[in-house]
Amino acid sequence: QVQLVESGGGLVQAGGSLRLSCAASGRTFSNYAMGWFRQAPGKERESVAVISWSGGSTAYADSVKGRFTISRDNAKNTVYLQMNSLKPEDTAVYYCTAGRGSRATMGWRDYAYWGQGTQVTVSS
Repeated sequence: QVQLVESGGGLVQAGGSLRLSCAASGRTFSNYAMGWFRQAPGKERESVAVISWSGGSTAYADSVKGRFTISRDNAKNTVYLQMNSLKPEDTAVYYCTAGRGSRATMGWRDYAYWGQGTQVTVSS
């Protein structure tokens, strides 16, 4: 059973930064793509950033390009999301997810395992 545990969420003012972490266990972490998705109240879940098994390929939602950076440390079985220049519209529950395969894809159906989520709130 794959387990994903997120941390690092919280309350921050607009323009601030947060770093989310996701510790994975239960399978060979380095073989699979990882991703971050988010869901705000009343809105659909959306992809934020994804990273391939090696870290060599990443993809971002247009709304976060240039502000967010996804990375992974396969030795630590951990994926990160560095979020800078945060905006109130970034407020959501952020979910870490592990892919069914190794490629970085933005579709949620390509991800098989999900963490419990961590709340990010950006005040104006």
